[in-house]
Amino acid sequence: MADPHSLQLRSSKRRRVNGIDLASRYSSPDELAASSDHETPRRTSSNHIRRPSAEHHRRSYEASDPSDSPDELDHTVHAFYRENWTRPLRPTASRHATPDAPSEISMLTPPEAPASPITALPTPPKEARYLPYRQKLILRGHRRGVSAVRFSPQGDMIASCSADATIRIWSTPTGKHLQTLTGHLAGISTLAWSPDGRTLASGSDDKSIRLWDVVTGKPYPLPLLGHHNYIYSIAFSPKGNMLVSGSYDEAVFLWDVRAARVMRSLPAHADPVGGVDFIRDGTLIVSCAGDGLIRVWDTATGQCLRTLVHEDNAPVSSVRFSPNGKFVLAWTLDSCVRLWNYVEGRCVKTYQGHRNVRFSLGGAFGVYGEEEEGQVGLRGKKKAFAVSGSETGEILWWDVQSKEILQREMAHEGCVLGVDTWVKDGLAVSCGLDKTVRIWERVPELEMDMEGGMFEEEVNGVLEVEVEDRGQTEGIDEGN
Repeated sequence: MADPHSLQLRSSKRRRVNGIDLASRYSSPDELAASSDHETPRRTSSNHIRRPSAEHHRRSYEASDPSDSPDELDHTVHAFYRENWTRPLRPTASRHATPDAPSEISMLTPPEAPASPITALPTPPKEARYLPYRQKLILRGHRRGVSAVRFSPQGDMIASCSADATIRIWSTPTGKHLQTLTGHLAGISTLAWSPDGRTLASGSDDKSIRLWDVVTGKPYPLPLLGHHNYIYSIAFSPKGNMLVSGSYDEAVFLWDVRAARVMRSLPAHADPVGGVDFIRDGTLIVSCAGDGLIRVWDTATGQCLRTLVHEDNAPVSSVRFSPNGKFVLAWTLDSCVRLWNYVEGRCVKTYQGHRNVRFSLGGAFGVYGEEEEGQVGLRGKKKAFAVSGSETGEILWWDVQSKEILQREMAHEGCVLGVDTWVKDGLAVSCGLDKTVRIWERVPELEMDMEGGMFEEEVNGVLEVEVEDRGQTEGIDEGN
């Protein structure tokens, strides 16, 4: 793997746009983008996304912190966790109607007849109460920066990958180190769990994707080969039979997992592809790149259905579908996280407060309020939040609808590269350039209510799990 100090700068492709039709710059047809109002002129040179696996070996994108900007299209975002989900490419009319308020005259006029007997009115639903996260465990063992971290589909394990070319698997409840997966020849930037939790996929700077048997810790015989440069992002389809990958070579590949071959190559972008994701039913793929474009693809045909581009045209480093499949959350190198209604091609929310101008950061969705199975004291209507790391070492939680910062927590020494959530048990996990993985848990409501805050022991009661490099010993010690 390349040394971070010697390869801190990488040249990027520069494309001239003066005098050239913008449509000719796109790598693939876009049937729906022609009617979009968001196709704006773009800068004359592209900025590459800084990926974590080599820590400092990508080209930096310097930008000043944006001022607090209003919401582009401020409207109510639908609930993120619905039991009945409809196909995303059919926008439905809003069902929210506000009854006419009574006039001042009618409110002040006394009733003509005695009031009817008083009947009990239904109790209005309580407002969702956000219970903050606190640090529970610090996991040590990686020798270089940790680029990505993911909960398993069952939530009982955590996988982390690093610039040290290893993958480590940890126990979620205890933080115990379970095993180390080795085989890549360079730093690893991304990983993904199969839906059944038996297989783990990893993408590396050695241009390969490897599939691992989680039980045995052994790699599958055939790696997925085809990309010509670093692999930045991968994602499994909901059925686990397909895998999508994005690379520094500007291509998006769709793989047949069983046959270990490329099913389809999408001519996606004119800059390195920073992020890819599958929608919940597997019919759509989303990709993003340093060219500032977010593209939505039909999985079956490989057709580009929609191109999203913001007027600021900042490089897009990561994307993720919302749990209900109706929105796309995108991280951009102008210190913004944007929520897109991709059916209508509109940016509906912009979340700010963190810093992100150099590295590719990752995040997740979650919920708070409304009592969940196994949770005590979470009351009120369920609401969604978005969470992301920051280059300042912080983690930020935003309310999806109001854009309010629910919590800001200093988490790592240096950039926080990845955050993932496990909603059922109220857990989160983060990783960063400080070589650590950190597990977070919700503060119980009882502790929040006692003396107006958390107990003093919470500050100094963090457990640290450290794994020796030789793998011979491991211990759990009280952190200071």
